[in-house]
Amino acid sequence: MKARVTVTLKTGVLDPQGKAIEGALKSLGIDGVGAVRQGKIFDIELAGADKAAAEAALKTACEKLLANTVIENYRVEIGA
Repeated sequence: MKARVTVTLKTGVLDPQGKAIEGALKSLGIDGVGAVRQGKIFDIELAGADKAAAEAALKTACEKLLANTVIENYRVEIGA
């Protein structure tokens, strides 16, 4: 089974990397860029077919390793 974990900064947390990307896009002449926020995506392959167990395991992984829950949110999506 495949899963995707998306980690993003919480609203209100400063994002200097996003600001740098925003500035670079504007300097490249990309018009219409209002704001950029960056994040992380983890594509994970899991053994087994129990979606509930996989989701629980990935939430634990996020809480302990993949996300800094003080400043980041995460979303777990389980595929087939």
